[in-house]
Amino acid sequence: MTPLFIPSPAEGVWYLGPIPLRGYALCIIAGIIAAIWIGERRWVNRGGIRGEVTDLALWAVPFGVVGGRLYHVITDHDLYFGAGRSPIDALYVWRGGLGIWGAITLGAVGVWLGAKSKGIRVPPALDAMVPGVLVAQAMGRWGNWFNQELFGKPSTQPWALKIDPGNRPPGYERYATFQPTFLYECIWDLGAFGFVLWADRRWKLGHGRVVALYVMAYTAGRGWIEMLRIDDVEYQHVLGLRLNVWTSIVLFILSAIYFFVVGSKRRGRETEVYTEKRLAAEHATAAGESETDTPSDELTPAEATPSGEAAGEKPRKNLPDPGP
Repeated sequence: MTPLFIPSPAEGVWYLGPIPLRGYALCIIAGIIAAIWIGERRWVNRGGIRGEVTDLALWAVPFGVVGGRLYHVITDHDLYFGAGRSPIDALYVWRGGLGIWGAITLGAVGVWLGAKSKGIRVPPALDAMVPGVLVAQAMGRWGNWFNQELFGKPSTQPWALKIDPGNRPPGYERYATFQPTFLYECIWDLGAFGFVLWADRRWKLGHGRVVALYVMAYTAGRGWIEMLRIDDVEYQHVLGLRLNVWTSIVLFILSAIYFFVVGSKRRGRETEVYTEKRLAAEHATAAGESETDTPSDELTPAEATPSGEAAGEKPRKNLPDPGP
């Protein structure tokens, strides 16, 4: 009986004439679009104006890509620097390699800068946007499937992932199928998305607590999934655990502390999503526009009199329409 397994794609790159279309990049782009769509709906429900999440994404996405690449290059620098390596490859983002924590950190900086320029409060903006990030992460993980990378330990389960010989790491050449960690994380992220939405609706979370819950939900899964992976080098281990596992543990604890401390002091959501400076400017603009429209009770007698009456003419009676 032929064993069951998940096949890897034969190609991860297609060409539209001279233009390469990479599966990894397409998954990332699809995830970004989904995150923006979800974020827009949540932002409007919180009292924001449609289109502002898209504006913030124009800041967050480039910052996130840079941050994600920096984190990846720093934690996997042996892939790009040293004997037989090409440092220029560190710039080839479209080939794969984005560290989620670098992407989240600098992406949040981008949101902060964009929100500051538009007079938007950062906590409600992030609370509206982060659930969609989980969907983006779930979709982005399929890019690892196209690249045949970041898979787990050898496995013979029916859902094991078949990896081509050229993509098997040293020491694992004799194994053909591995744990599909990309699929595990995709399923986990979608489940975490549903959980965060449910909790937000149930308890009306605000003041950055949705962000904290997002981090807790994500790291709870990332920790055990990370331990299945075999793409390691010695420097990534600290006290027997991979660096990313420790990162997940620390971030989970810090987020839990923030979630409960802030929840004990500030219940519910913010009543206003814009800064006082922006609101004052909008009120001033509205007041200025109203002053330009002189009310009818302030018109002079001549202005209030119909045309002709001011000159002493008698008002004309309503006459029948003469027709065409």
